[in-house]
Amino acid sequence: MKTLRRLAAPAAALVLSLGMSLPAMAEKIPLNEISRYLNSIKTAAADFTQVNSNGSVQKGKLYIHRPNRVRFEYAGKDKSLVLASAGQVAVFDAKSDQGPQQYPLSQTPLSIILAENVNLGRAKMVTGYTERKNTTVVTAQDPANPQYGNIQMVFSANPTTLRQWVITDNAGKKTTVVLGDMQTGVTIKPSAFAIPSNF
Repeated sequence: MKTLRRLAAPAAALVLSLGMSLPAMAEKIPLNEISRYLNSIKTAAADFTQVNSNGSVQKGKLYIHRPNRVRFEYAGKDKSLVLASAGQVAVFDAKSDQGPQQYPLSQTPLSIILAENVNLGRAKMVTGYTERKNTTVVTAQDPANPQYGNIQMVFSANPTTLRQWVITDNAGKKTTVVLGDMQTGVTIKPSAFAIPSNF
């Protein structure tokens, strides 16, 4: 079973660099506030840095249109692309002459934050909830399908802001996405999320 391996890896140092200007003993952001914040995001755009499970680093631009749509445009010569739309994830590798790899969005933990209604209060959804270096770290999984892996999200407070996530897939491989300043309420054409038949 394929999961979103390119969208999720060890990056403890990156986590430690976040939120250093906040008070030394910051309190955890309540889970209901984090759910409210995620549900408030309808459209968003941000630069991102991705650390893959093999240690390689990629950069690019991220576009979100909740529910269930996301676009990762990778910078550099390969111009790779990852799209989620209509319940599917498509991974386009510009270096491959094959068609995109496709699989259900529901089989990646990224679907948790792209859901129409994020509710971190659901039983057995949150498996980790801690304060770390003035950030709140929440680990969540699909309670009905924990075998699909989990997503660890890092938030800063005042205001609540998503800073990064780490996706662990069903094979235990990790991919970290560190976000730049996120702009919300942006206009994104629906065609940006259309999965083409060729690339």
